[in-house]
Amino acid sequence: MKFVITFVLFALFVAHTSAAPPAPAEHHVEIVRQDADVAPESYKYGFETSDGTQHDEQGQLKNVGTDDEAIAVKGSYKYVGDDGVTYQVSYTADEHGFQPVGEHLPKA
Repeated sequence: MKFVITFVLFALFVAHTSAAPPAPAEHHVEIVRQDADVAPESYKYGFETSDGTQHDEQGQLKNVGTDDEAIAVKGSYKYVGDDGVTYQVSYTADEHGFQPVGEHLPKA
């Protein structure tokens, strides 16, 4: 009887694993654009990948050499979500904080 139960469980296991969907193919993404320009008081960089992801940003030091020295950054990024929708965000970041803007983001 123990052999029959073991055989039935084994048969069910084989049937289950053979009916399972195949594992998803590995998601391969390549960098199609990448650039950077860094100077003592500013920078600019960006990249784009083969899956539609993109990010561009630039920053500039303000009030250099003073107590109010700060960096001001502007940028944007976009990507395709799991739902197939392309999401895009533009932003600034400075002494007033990070301020993102995007159609999918809640509005105050």
